[in-house]
Amino acid sequence: MNEPPPARRDVRRLKLYVAGQSAGGQRAFIGRKRLIEVMHGEVEIEVVDILANPEEAERAGILATPTLADESCNPPRRLIGDISDPAQVLEYFAILTEAAREGNDDRK
Repeated sequence: MNEPPPARRDVRRLKLYVAGQSAGGQRAFIGRKRLIEVMHGEVEIEVVDILANPEEAERAGILATPTLADESCNPPRRLIGDISDPAQVLEYFAILTEAAREGNDDRK
């Protein structure tokens, strides 16, 4: 009567580098939330505040914020600036899905 555990789905892990609570950082947080919603939890986006963790930003070679990075590939892929359009962001990182296309249609 033991049921097998549910299949583990692959979750893409990205990092969002921001500089504190700046206006650009706030917009990036909103974009991050939309990306996670559009991907139905199939993407994790860790936030790294470079003001609180400058050594991590230096180690990753981050020169500007906000920066969304996929460090699972070599060389890492980085998108600097506006991440408000989920379809464009996911296409850039090659994880575009039908859900992302639908999520882009409801923008105002």
